[in-house]
Amino acid sequence: MNMINHKWWVLAAVGTGSFMAALDASVVNTILPVIQNVFHSSVSAVEWVVTVYLLAVSGFLLTFGRLGDLYGHKALYIWGFGIFVGSSALCGATHSVEALIICRGIQAIGGAMLASNAPAILTGNFPAEERGRALGLASMMTYLGLTAGPSLGGWLAQAFSWRSVFYINVPVGILALALSLASIPKDEPNDFGQKFDLFGAALLLAGLVALMLGLNQGAEWGWTSLPIIGLLLAAFFILTVFILIERHSPAPVLDLNLFRVPLFSAAAVSAVLNYICVYTITFLMPYYLIQGRGLNPAQAGLLLTAEPIVMAIAAPISGIFSDRIGSRWPGMAGMALMGVGLFLLASLNSNTSFLFAGSALAVAGLGTGTFISPNTSALMGSAPKQRQGIASGVQAAARSVGMVLGIGLAGAIFTTHLAQNTPDALYRGIDMGFLAAGGIAVLGIVMSAIKER
Repeated sequence: MNMINHKWWVLAAVGTGSFMAALDASVVNTILPVIQNVFHSSVSAVEWVVTVYLLAVSGFLLTFGRLGDLYGHKALYIWGFGIFVGSSALCGATHSVEALIICRGIQAIGGAMLASNAPAILTGNFPAEERGRALGLASMMTYLGLTAGPSLGGWLAQAFSWRSVFYINVPVGILALALSLASIPKDEPNDFGQKFDLFGAALLLAGLVALMLGLNQGAEWGWTSLPIIGLLLAAFFILTVFILIERHSPAPVLDLNLFRVPLFSAAAVSAVLNYICVYTITFLMPYYLIQGRGLNPAQAGLLLTAEPIVMAIAAPISGIFSDRIGSRWPGMAGMALMGVGLFLLASLNSNTSFLFAGSALAVAGLGTGTFISPNTSALMGSAPKQRQGIASGVQAAARSVGMVLGIGLAGAIFTTHLAQNTPDALYRGIDMGFLAAGGIAVLGIVMSAIKER
């Protein structure tokens, strides 16, 4: 395999993994009612099939990024594939919701190993002038997985069973694993001889899990309830201790010096803001289409694909442009388009045409697709070689934090207006949620503008 083609095989391997992980994340949400009926479980119990995955992925991202720096990103990536594929098979073979939740937690560990090392592998195998293109194409595979997930999950569950939704990961994962073993070159550890900060990693895991659980369950348990307040206070205390310890650690799990680089900090914050906007749309639009407009899930799912399809088209194109002109202007343009899309969505009502709603989703998708590749390239490019794993973990963690904050913010606004029990409460709650996210997109434009390039 010559060197010219080699990097594209690396991209194919990482892209296949990105597609698989995104496919699984979007597939499972569509079959929760089926799993609930099969196991005769409560809604609150079956929701943990999704929640435990989020908590475990978020808690381990930075840890596995750091381990990639210490022991090589390929090794962690390959192990992640093995764990993900094996646990997917276990998920499909479970006979209780409790066992499924445990297997999903194991699957999330593999997912965290993949997500926290994939950008570092791409950054290490592509020159700086092609980094945006490579990351954009990998993002395209992610969006294709998100697009195919709901319809594929529904078809598999109906044609075969809910178990096939997990079993589908096995052949796809084996293909991606074989491709990764053959094409990704072995990388030498960047921090050879340094010890892994196990105590710091444990603190980070405990703090992030407490924070994510508190934010994720706030609307369900009540934001002023004792468990939520306790979780958020515990997260604040644990993460404060973690930061104090990491500042003086010779081999930190999270190198806080990275955040002293303006480009890195701006890119990380911008990523969080963008994902808040993305997941606000993900949370609110099904309520509008199904409860507000009376569409069935299949019809709603078809309309919702307008956003990820445009994302998949825009991401690699924007990545190519960012390689030539830098990340600042594409990042600003992407957040501006996201803001326009959100403000258009904030005008939805009972008489809005579905063409308008789909077009607004497409504009928002164009914004995210334009933004994400340049921003990821800026974040990864601003981190030194020996901290690429940590930078990958920060990028992936930004997605998890943005998702939880976006759903939490949208859910709080939406339920507050629903409680007023007025005829237009549903539409007003949805519109105000989109309006708030539009304001966050404007803040994202500002953050993108302060980038160095």
